Amino acid sequence: MRAQEKRAVEAVTDHLARLDLTPDALSLAQVIGTALGATGCALTIADERHQWGHGAERWLSRPIERDGEVQAVLAVAPESAGPVDSLVTVLGPPLTALRLAAETDRLRRDGDAAARELVDDRWRTTVEMEQERRGLERDLHDGAQHHLVALKMSMALVEHTGATPERLAELESKLDAAEKALTDTAAGILPIPLSTRGLAGALAAELDAHADVSLDTEGFHRRYPPLVESTVYFACLEAVNNGHKHAPGATITVVVRDTARGLEFVVSDDGPGFAITDRNPGLPNLSARMATVGGTIDVRSAPGQGTTITGVVPR
Repeated sequence: MRAQEKRAVEAVTDHLARLDLTPDALSLAQVIGTALGATGCALTIADERHQWGHGAERWLSRPIERDGEVQAVLAVAPESAGPVDSLVTVLGPPLTALRLAAETDRLRRDGDAAARELVDDRWRTTVEMEQERRGLERDLHDGAQHHLVALKMSMALVEHTGATPERLAELESKLDAAEKALTDTAAGILPIPLSTRGLAGALAAELDAHADVSLDTEGFHRRYPPLVESTVYFACLEAVNNGHKHAPGATITVVVRDTARGLEFVVSDDGPGFAITDRNPGLPNLSARMATVGGTIDVRSAPGQGTTITGVVPR
């Protein structure tokens, strides 16, 4: 063994003997390079290069093997730094420890990343389930409730005028409509007129039965994505429901039109109106529904001046 290589082996052995834990790859490379009189030394362990110093254009590289398996690669610069055959034998055990530590750390990081991804997936699933729940809640509130309010009004009329066969038949029809709306909503099915006739046709089919509601869709000429049309459909029904509940006997007008801003609807009534305050800003459920498609709601009302609800879904 040449004197230079022997000194390198002794330096590495002494360095390792003074360590209680797994050696540091960079400091080990520095010890080897200094003992060999090299300008640079690098240890590549688990695909990660730990380099001390700098090298010329050509490096002398040797694989470090143990039990027939490559544990690391030792490289020194320049090539003439000295023989490293004896070092290859000495470095087998410590570089095996370094490789195992590096792979263990990588597995731990991968496990942590997988755990975070699982938590993220669970969180996304929870959020999506909550959004679906809220969507179903809004559909029940805005769709089925529309039929239930109409049914309640018809029942009050029967109670006041008496149960004639015609009134009873009307009650039965409204009860069937309410049942169908509940069934369709629970199954996640859009109203058939909405999917076949579009927003204007669906609103006409739903509102024509109400003598106190007029519908104007002359300014509405195009189709919009299904989510947008269903959102505006249920928003209009909710606004009409609110008019029936809070302004009984009032005339309600629904206007749906295309504008430069986007799809716009206006639901107004000539009822008693109400005072809008910070504690009573208007219709939070309706605002939440419109927000799902980037839309906005503006509620204007005052005592004795009726109520106007304007919604816009931007292009």
